[in-house]
Amino acid sequence: MNKASLIEKIAEKASVNKKQAESMLESLVDIIISELKEGNEVTITGFGTFLARTRHARGGVNPQNPSERIEIPEVKVAKFKTGKTLKDALKGKLDQAPQETNEYTEGE
Repeated sequence: MNKASLIEKIAEKASVNKKQAESMLESLVDIIISELKEGNEVTITGFGTFLARTRHARGGVNPQNPSERIEIPEVKVAKFKTGKTLKDALKGKLDQAPQETNEYTEGE
């Protein structure tokens, strides 16, 4: 599924137009990125937790010259830990995802 398909699904599920759904999705992504950059975790209960971790510097091998050792610098990476509801759904323990979606109304 790509972004456009996801926007269509959100619009349908939340009973909003595609422009509103796109705005909601982009807002969610912006908030998650902003929080991760500040070093915070973002938890959506049952779904999972987005977090940023530092991958420490380490030695490696130059792929273009395998006899040459290189230093790979420290870098921040995004991680995602799945929540129990998502894990259970993927294992087939749930018939379908929870249906607690409230309809979106303008101004909320």
